[in-house]
This record gives sequence, C-alpha cells and structure tokens, in this order.
Amino acid sequence: KAWVLICDECCSVHRSLGRHISIVKHLRHSGWPQALLQMVQTLASNGANSIWEHSLLDPAQVQSGRRKPNPQDKVHPTKSEFIRAKYQMLAFVHKLPCRDDDGVTTKDLSKQLHSSVRTGSLETCLRLLSLGAQANFFHPEKGTTPLHVAAKAGQVLQAELLVVYGADPGAPDINGRTPMDYARQAGHIELAERLVECQYELTDRLAFYLCGRRPDHKNGHYIIPQMADSLDLSELAKAAKKKLQALNNRLFEELAMDVYDEVDRRENDAVWLTTQNHSTLVTERSAVPFLPVNPEYSATRNQGRQKLARFNAREFATLIIDILSDAKRRQQGKGLSSPTGETLGGKNRQINDDQHDYDSVASDEDTDSELTTQNNNNTQRSNHLSDGPITLQEYLEVKKALASSEAKVQQLMKVNNNLSEELRRLQKEVGATKGERRVAQEYIEFTYTDTYCRIEQQCQCGNLCDNLCVLCFPPQVSKPEKHGSGTDSDYDNTQTYDLSLSMGRSSEEEGRGESEEGGVGEAGEPDPTLPCTEDVILKTEQVTKNIQELLRAAQEFKHDSFVPCSEKIHSAVTEMASLFPKRPALDAVHCSLRLLASSASRLQVECRKAAPTEPGAPAVDYQLLTQQVIQCAYDIAKAAKQLVTITTREKKQ
Repeated sequence: KAWVLICDECCSVHRSLGRHISIVKHLRHSGWPQALLQMVQTLASNGANSIWEHSLLDPAQVQSGRRKPNPQDKVHPTKSEFIRAKYQMLAFVHKLPCRDDDGVTTKDLSKQLHSSVRTGSLETCLRLLSLGAQANFFHPEKGTTPLHVAAKAGQVLQAELLVVYGADPGAPDINGRTPMDYARQAGHIELAERLVECQYELTDRLAFYLCGRRPDHKNGHYIIPQMADSLDLSELAKAAKKKLQALNNRLFEELAMDVYDEVDRRENDAVWLTTQNHSTLVTERSAVPFLPVNPEYSATRNQGRQKLARFNAREFATLIIDILSDAKRRQQGKGLSSPTGETLGGKNRQINDDQHDYDSVASDEDTDSELTTQNNNNTQRSNHLSDGPITLQEYLEVKKALASSEAKVQQLMKVNNNLSEELRRLQKEVGATKGERRVAQEYIEFTYTDTYCRIEQQCQCGNLCDNLCVLCFPPQVSKPEKHGSGTDSDYDNTQTYDLSLSMGRSSEEEGRGESEEGGVGEAGEPDPTLPCTEDVILKTEQVTKNIQELLRAAQEFKHDSFVPCSEKIHSAVTEMASLFPKRPALDAVHCSLRLLASSASRLQVECRKAAPTEPGAPAVDYQLLTQQVIQCAYDIAKAAKQLVTITTREKKQ
C-alpha cells in the first residue's frame, strides 16, 4: 500500500494484480471518505513511495542496471514487470536481517507500532507495517490493540491506516471495550462514528452499489433494498437462499468478501469505461473481465470468485440482497426457520452443472493438487457445519463470564489456603491443650488437699500458718469435751448422718453395705464401669471451688455464709457421685463414695449450727465449729482425690 498516484496506463496493470495486492480508486468518481483521502495525501506528501523503492535509491543498484522505468517506456513488458516486482514481489522494500526467530521480530515490531500510533507520525507506522508489524496485535501487558491506542489519542489518520491494513474496529480489549468505546470516552465523537462506518464497510458498500444510499448507523446499520419481483422467487432461487443461510460464519464471511471484491471490480469497470470515452487505452488487454487469482486462496475459492463475473445484473443484485439479509440475521443472532445441512456457496451454484468446475485461468497448479485441495476444503467445511452464528455481544458475555469464573476460582483457592493454615493452627492448639490437660490431671492428683485450709490458726508444728498444709493439718480432729450427759450434744460425732445422696442408696442399704464391709448386696450385681476421667475432674473442680469459698468465709469469720456454702458443696458432691454406678465393683471406689457422701452430710449438719440461735440458747463455740467444718471439708477433698486417682489409674490400664 504505497499510496501513489498512477496514470491510466499503469492503472490496468494494478487492477490485474487484484485487490489483495493493489486497491485502485478514481480521484473524482470513486467514494472517498474525508479522513481516508487526507491520510493518502499526507503519506504521499511525506514520500511514502520511498518505502517501496528503498533499494532503488542505492547508487549500487543503478550501476547494476536496475532502475525505475521512464514515462516513455512501454507498458508491456517494461512497466508491468516493474509494477509486479515492486508491489507483488516487494523486491525493493527494505527488509530486516534474517533471524532464526521471526516471531520475536514481528512481536517487537508490533509493540513499536502499538506505541507509535498515539503520535501523528504516519510514515513511521507505515514503515513498521511494511516490515511486518501486525495491525491487530493484542498487547499482552496492556490488553489493547494499536487501534484502541489510536482511538483513545484521537489519531484519526493513524486509525485509517490501521483499518486499511486490516485492523478490526470491533475488536474488544481485555475488558470487552472496542476502539469505538475508547473514542467516545475520550470525546472523539467523529472518530467513533468513522470507526462504526469502517466496521460496516462491507455491507455499506453492497447497499450503496444497489440503491446509492448508505445507512447513517444511528437508526440502523443495514439498508436492504427489495426488488420489484422479489416475492416471486423460483424454486432454484429459494434453494440457493437456503444454502446461503446454512453456511457457517467463516464460509459466509468468505463469500461476502468475494462479492465485495466483485462489486469493486464492476464499479471500477464502469468508471474506467466512462472516463476513457472510447480511448485507445480501452483494449482487450487492459480490461479485467473477472477477479484475478489470489494465491492465498484455494483453487475452489478462486474458481468461485471468477464465476461471479458471469452473473447478470439481476442475479448479482439478488445475491447481494440475500447476503445483506443474512448478515443482519446473523448479527442479531436469529435462527433459521428451516435450516439445511448443505454448505455449498449461495448464488454461485445457480450456474449449470455442465460447466467446468475450474476455469483455465483459475490456477496454475496440477489437476491432482487441485482435487486434493478441493477435498480438504470440503472436509474442512463439513467440520464447521455445527458452527452457529455468534454475535459480538455473546462473545463478550462469554468472556466476561469466564473472567468472573477465574476470579471465583482464585478466591476459592485463597480461602482454601487460609482454611488449611487455620486447620494446622487448631491442630497445634489441640495438641498443646492435651499436654496441658495431662499436666493439670497430675497437678490435681497431688495438690487437692493443699487448698482447703485458708484459716489462720495454730498448726501442730506450733507455727501460725496462712495455709495449713497436709503435713501440718491434723488428719483427725479430736472429740471435744462433752458439755452434757445426753446423746444430743452439739458436737457429738457419734450421731448418725443422712447419707442418702443421689447414688440411690437408702439408709438401710448403706447399713447393710457397712455390715458386709464393702461386699455386694443382694439387690443386684456389681457394675465394673467407671465414668470418664475428664468428667470426674470437672466435677472435682466444682467441688473444690465451693470448698474454697467456704474456707474464705471461715477465714473472714462470715459464719452466716456457712449454710449456703455447705448447700453448694452438697449439690456438687451429689452430681459427682451420680457419675459412678450405684454398686461399683471396686471396693476402693465404694469406700471413697461412702466417705464423700457422709462427709458432705456431716458438713451440712455442722454448718447449720452456725445459724443464729434463739434467745436463751447456749452460745456457739465458733472456734470449735470452724475446726469441725474444716475437718469435713478435708474429708470431702480426700474422697474426691481418691476417686480421681482411681479413675485415672483404671482408665490407663
């Protein structure tokens, strides 16, 4: 794409190359968007032609005999050979040194193009494109194409250049926004409207060819003319339309582009014949009767492109209308009312079957290679039969859903890692808690009896101790001297206490148990089961807490608190005794339970003596009463310790 002015003589040679090599437009009779014309003028004035004739500027080339033809030289073969060498073979273009990794070179050039399009240097971008930079390059770090950058910067001419080189105006960025969205957001409204026109260039050109009008793209993107007898279609035309609708998107796009090229050829033919006015230049050799061969296309497609020239005006107009209608249907995502499974081209199959499959000018390849290519192409077409029409909106929705799913996956992975760390932390805490519990059990076994003596009094050792320990505390409190001869003395330890706790024993059963010295009664078989060690320790801690509260009351001479504290201790002892079976198999457990129950009942009796007495009643010796209460508390603690020790030992075994 050299953007040069050519004479009428060279025009026929350029047209024979095909639109894939050289696009020919008349300065006055062809349609020129203002931005496109300005871009061509800018490149021409800046010497863009020197890019395509780079090596000819080298003096060594002149000495070797290679030169640019003079105006006096003949068109054939001098000028035609030079034109083909310059534009088709790119013989004079500056080329980069050969490298092993051409992909890296193309990527680097495309990144340079991505940065250059934000400036107004058209020639720089044209050089990069001529060296191999990709107009649709998607920058992996920035998530945009060069056309996004040009649209955001408001570079109208750069956008025109990129579109000519195949940039897609509807290509989405990483967030699904198109170059048109970038232009509108940046306030470049005219550029945004021009990009919309570029996006619908194919259908606009087809509509203009039929009716001379283009859609304004504000009230709609399609103008579909109707022929006067369009409702009276033949069966052959209806069948061809169904075949057109059954094409997958790729084949439909190829057919639409081929028809676009044929429209361009017919328009240029009309302009050529009009402007020459029976000039001597209008000869059989200068005419272009059908689309030239494009070596990048298959032989089948080239043959179909050439047969488009055989359509008369009515047939060609019908084909264009069908293409416009189906293009609108596919963009809107509408389905077919009666789809077929065939994939043959649309109207170009209206030609009689007795014609040759290939024209002699379609390809220079051997017949065998042509048949192989045709078979491969048919196989590829059949593989695409299941492709339905996919609109840009559907593509963006799928892409957005995929991005959302990836974000959710990343979030779930992060949550999973956090949960794994939390699980490891909890496992460590559980291990540490088990170790602390073992230490606590050992501590309870050896330190229970150290916590029950909180009263300052004289120990056996003769010292005044804050905490009476087991060594100093007398194991038994001697009986006080009786103050009377009756058996109902206030401090007579020989009286019978109520031992019927929640263990379910009656006084008669307890008596029978005592007479049998811990033996098993006749009411049932002994139960060897023992409660859980943790439950026993928990109840023991509750008993210990209540005993400490009682001892603090005694130390502070709060004798009125004795009764409530004894009730709490009795309740805790009852709950602890209920953990064990009514008839334990172990004698040690039976004896400890008896001591626990009797001590709790005796403690209640002693604490009730601290209640206020009636007038005239004998005075209470609180010092002696306190000793009796401490003795009962000691017995309860001793029994609880024995139960913990026995339970722990038996469970370990």
